[in-house]
Amino acid sequence: MSLDQLYQQIILDHSKARHGSGLAATESPQGTSTGQSHQLNPVCGDEVTLRVAVQEGKVAQIAWDGAGCSISMASASVLSELAQGMTVAELHEAIDSFREVLRSRGKVHADPELLGDAAAFEGVSRYAARVKCAMISWVAAEDALNQAA
Repeated sequence: MSLDQLYQQIILDHSKARHGSGLAATESPQGTSTGQSHQLNPVCGDEVTLRVAVQEGKVAQIAWDGAGCSISMASASVLSELAQGMTVAELHEAIDSFREVLRSRGKVHADPELLGDAAAFEGVSRYAARVKCAMISWVAAEDALNQAA
């Protein structure tokens, strides 16, 4: 299996089994500071509402709901799995790195040590119309994280 095939499989798996999905059914842990952000891509209709709960400088929980293409839903799923337990600073670093990779048009390679399964979205950077799909949940997470801090 090539790296591209592996990355495609990660995106497909996460678009079907959405980690962290279920915002309405999930309550924030007690003693946490929370932020919530709703983001919409009016061009394609992708939509995500994401809540971040922070406790003692760490991400205690990310929960989200959304509707959209497989890339946007898989990206939210990967983000929610990756961010769990990160410090606020680590999550900001991951968001910045993800943004840099996606805006690079294929020139900047993802660091799997930092981004984990989110490195699978590196190939999306070559398709300008799909970058917003992959970024929507990360923009929501950044906004929610800033509210919670």
